[in-house]
Amino acid sequence: MKLTGSQVVAEVLLDHGVDTVFGYPGGTALNIYDELYKYSDRIKHILTAHEQGAAHAADGYARATGKTGVVFSTSGPGATNLVTGIATACMDSSPLVAITANVPDNLIGRDSFQEIYITGITLPITKQNYFVNKIEDLEPALRDAFRVANSGRKGPVLVDITKDVTAATVEFTNKPPLELQPLPTVDKEDLMDIVKVINNAEKPVAYIGGGCIASLACKEINDLIDKADIPVVHTLMATGIVGCDNELNLGLVGMHGSVAANRAIDQADVVIALGSRFSDRVAQDTKKWARRARIVQVDIDKSEINKNVMVEKNCVGDIKDFLTRALPYVDKARHIEWHDKVVGWRSKERVVKASPEYMHPKEVMSKLSEMVDDEAIYVTDVGQHQMWAAQYLKHKKPMKFITSGGLGTMGFGYGAAIGAKMGKPDCRVVHITGDASFHMNLNEACTAVSNDLPIITVIMNNKVLGMVYQWQTAFYGERYSNTTPERKTDFVKLADAFGAKGYRARTLDEFEAVMKEALKAKGPVWIDCVIDRDERVLPFIPGGKTVDDIIVD
Repeated sequence: MKLTGSQVVAEVLLDHGVDTVFGYPGGTALNIYDELYKYSDRIKHILTAHEQGAAHAADGYARATGKTGVVFSTSGPGATNLVTGIATACMDSSPLVAITANVPDNLIGRDSFQEIYITGITLPITKQNYFVNKIEDLEPALRDAFRVANSGRKGPVLVDITKDVTAATVEFTNKPPLELQPLPTVDKEDLMDIVKVINNAEKPVAYIGGGCIASLACKEINDLIDKADIPVVHTLMATGIVGCDNELNLGLVGMHGSVAANRAIDQADVVIALGSRFSDRVAQDTKKWARRARIVQVDIDKSEINKNVMVEKNCVGDIKDFLTRALPYVDKARHIEWHDKVVGWRSKERVVKASPEYMHPKEVMSKLSEMVDDEAIYVTDVGQHQMWAAQYLKHKKPMKFITSGGLGTMGFGYGAAIGAKMGKPDCRVVHITGDASFHMNLNEACTAVSNDLPIITVIMNNKVLGMVYQWQTAFYGERYSNTTPERKTDFVKLADAFGAKGYRARTLDEFEAVMKEALKAKGPVWIDCVIDRDERVLPFIPGGKTVDDIIVD
């Protein structure tokens, strides 16, 4: 059948099972949006307040569902507004297809109104991108975009289409998605080398990252640590793979990780890195990190091997495939002395002292965990609240904690929460943010209201730029340069102006009472939680230091 380029876009989406997209229209995208109107019974388009919010929503949708997120924008500023969202997805290996429209081909290179070289701009932050200025290239580019986004280490892909292509016609036939690129073959010799290291370990630690979720290897991770009695530490992106109630789970590792997790890495004789990249927030001093251990690494991305930390043995391949093949050869073991030692380190964790004036973040997170079920999805922005959420929420399942780990994007949360709720409508979605981060994305409240999304936003409000303020307190002689804006924003009144419900809580009893109301609401709710600006995120290993320098109080 003969279709226009815009129809081809819609049909390829349907061929890939896409039923929800996010975006914002504009002049060069009018043909595409006219077609989306006609396909609205099969493809739901969520209009956001800003293209960046749309990119984050598509990302949040992908992380919550495991599907590919899709975002649309027009040319020029519409396309450039996607950049932060694309970079966020790139750093966290989230599958995303961004489809942008550009000026007609005859205007390319003439500094035309709203013309931008978006493929050049996004080249460093996409797995691949395509500039389509010929109708016959459109369908292959779109199909390949979905293949590339989901092959190997997942990530974002951009397809830029000139406006004339969206109107031109071409013969089209519906087809199934292209086969994904084959995964790297797990080398048997490499696998057995790593198994031998594991079997000979006396003080092993598994260090797991987001790649374990991407490969759907959560069961295999738990089977490994249970069979070989291996304590496990995790990155932000691997939160929930091992439940918080599993005694082997030592928690978050790195700059704001637990004492037990960081001590275990330091004292281990073997560290098994699975789908993790030794980022500078984990291995802060790469020469001293896991200095007593034989380090082995399994990762789907060959470029991550020996990039940040030199390892003794490695295997390039999919985590699930590796573990499925390795588990029969892993000895059943019990490391009683080591087990008792690492569990004992938990007693070194900071004891939180209640304040008569302010709620403590741990109290808020604990109450949240108590009041919502285990299927709830928590989405955060970036800053102190993000670390408190990672540390104190009761994480029991994977894909239930969505956050910007690599890029650290303030303003990620509300858009991502909208995407998560659209992807998982039956799950409770709680958006945890700080007052500074929320000022970057609260415009998306209109999106949540317009779509009747019962997202609960918990604002940890200390009226400062909390994480930077904490560093200025510790290392810059309390010179608070531009971190104490003393904004007068009344979030309760502002929520009402948007059409949402707003509450304020100064005590834990008040928080519990308003949470009960929020859980009954049919639309978005904001809860303004007043906390102490001097409350820090602890433990804390200063940048470039080791566990020997950890601050716990």
